Amino acid sequence: MTKCFFAVDLGATSGRTIIGSFTQEGLVTEEMNRFPNHIIETGGHFYWDIYELYRNILEGLKRAAAREDIEITSIGIDTWGVDFVCVGKDGSQLRQPYSYRDPHTEGAPEKYFSRVPRSRVYGLTGIQVMNFNSIFQLDTMLRHKDSALEAADKLLFIPDALSYMLTGEMVCEYTIASTAQLVNAKTRRLEPELLKSLMLDEDNFGRFVYPGETVGTLTEEVQRITGLGAVPVIAVAGHDTASAVAAVPAQNKNFAYLSSGTWSLMGVETDAPVINADTEALNFTNEGGVNGTIRLLKNICGMWLLERCRAGWGETSYPELIAEANASEPFRNLIAPDDPVFANPADMEEAIKAYCTAHKQPAIETRGQIVRCIFESLALRYRQVLENLQTLSPNPIEVLHVIGGGSRNELLNQWTANAIGIPVVAGPSEATAVGNIMIQALAAGKATDIQLMRRFVSQAIPLKTFQPQHKEVWDAAYLQFKTVTQ
Repeated sequence: MTKCFFAVDLGATSGRTIIGSFTQEGLVTEEMNRFPNHIIETGGHFYWDIYELYRNILEGLKRAAAREDIEITSIGIDTWGVDFVCVGKDGSQLRQPYSYRDPHTEGAPEKYFSRVPRSRVYGLTGIQVMNFNSIFQLDTMLRHKDSALEAADKLLFIPDALSYMLTGEMVCEYTIASTAQLVNAKTRRLEPELLKSLMLDEDNFGRFVYPGETVGTLTEEVQRITGLGAVPVIAVAGHDTASAVAAVPAQNKNFAYLSSGTWSLMGVETDAPVINADTEALNFTNEGGVNGTIRLLKNICGMWLLERCRAGWGETSYPELIAEANASEPFRNLIAPDDPVFANPADMEEAIKAYCTAHKQPAIETRGQIVRCIFESLALRYRQVLENLQTLSPNPIEVLHVIGGGSRNELLNQWTANAIGIPVVAGPSEATAVGNIMIQALAAGKATDIQLMRRFVSQAIPLKTFQPQHKEVWDAAYLQFKTVTQ
C-alpha cells in the first residue's frame, strides 16, 4: 500500500484535491477531483460558498478513502489570501465569507489611513497596499456595523476555516495571515497595534502556527462521512503562493519567480523583510514564506484578464486562442494590466476595447488581437516589475522561474523571456499542490530540508527553458508600453 499526502488546492476560480507520493520514479501525483469555485452575487455583495468548497473536499477524501492501494498520511489545505470567515462564540460560521472582489472596499485604504498613517502600516507589515487586504475589509465592516463581525468571536482565514471544519481546531497560519496586512513582518506575529485599531486582539484569531505544524486530526463526523481514520491535518503554507514558491526548482538563491495563474505574483525569496522608502513607493509586499523566508513580491493582474474574456467566448480552447494571438499583429494594442478598470468589469472584452480607444490605439477588431494584447502587456509588465526587483533584491537575478498553470503557456513564456532578457524556466505547472505535498512530507519526516526538496522537484518534474529573442524589438515595445501606461 502506497503512503500518500492529500493536498487541497483552492484558487479563485477553481479547486482540486490531489494525492502525492514519493517513489523511485520521483514525485507521483494524481487528481482526486476538480471543481469550480464560483463567486455568489446577492444583496449587493460578492461571497464565496465555503460550504460547497467543503463538500468538494469531502468528496475528494471519500474517493481517496475508497482506494485500497493507498493510505493517506496527512492532509494540507492552501487557498488564495486575504478572505476570512466570522465564527460565533458557539463555533458556528456566521455568514458566507466576502470575496475580495466585493466592491465594498473601494476607497477603503484612504479611510483607514485617515486614522492610522499609511507609512506606519507599511513600516510594520511591509505589505503591498491593496484595497481588498483583510485590514481594509475589517475596517470597512467595522464602519458599516457588519452584523457578522459584530457577533464574531473568531476570525479564520479561508484555509484555516476549512481545517476547522475538518478537525474542530482553530488556527491562524502564518503565511495566510501575512496577506492580511495584520502581521508584523519582523516579529512574524499578529501586530497588536493594528489589531487594536480594528477593536480586535490576538484572542480573536486561532492558535498561531507556522508551516509544518499540526492543526489536529479529522473529527469523528468527518471520519464517518469519508471513511478515513484519524488522519492529521497539517498547516502547510496556507497561502497558495507560499506553497507554490516552496516548489520552485531553483538551484541557488539567484532567481526570481512568477507564480502565474488568475493572479501573477512576481518576487524573490529573502531571509528578512525588505521594508524601506523604495519598497513602499513601489508598493512591494513582504509576505510570509516557508522555513523562515520572506517573499518580496508584487501582485500583478494575471490570467484573470483572459479568463473573464473567455467567459463570454464559450468553450474556446486555450490552444485555439493562442494560435489566434500568434497570428495577430505585434504590439498593435497594449494595456496596463493593473489598471483598476480591469479589477472586476461587467464585460472584460469591452473594458479592454474601451481602454485602447481612450489611449488612442487602433480599435480592436478580433479575438486574437485581444489575446495578443493581454499576453504582450503582461510580458512587458513583468519586465517593469522585474527591473524594480533587481534593485531591491539582495541577490542578483539570473533566471525567472514561471510556476503554476501559466507555465504551460509557451507563447507567453517565450514573450516573457524576450521582454525581460534573461532565461525563463517553466514548471512545475502544479507548483502549489507540489509545495503543499512537500511541506507535508517535511512534517512527516520524509525530508529534512527545503533545498533538498527543490532539487528533487527539479529532477523529478520536466522543466522547459526559454531563451530571450528579438531584444531590439522588445526593447522598443517596452518604451511604447511605458508611454501607453503612464
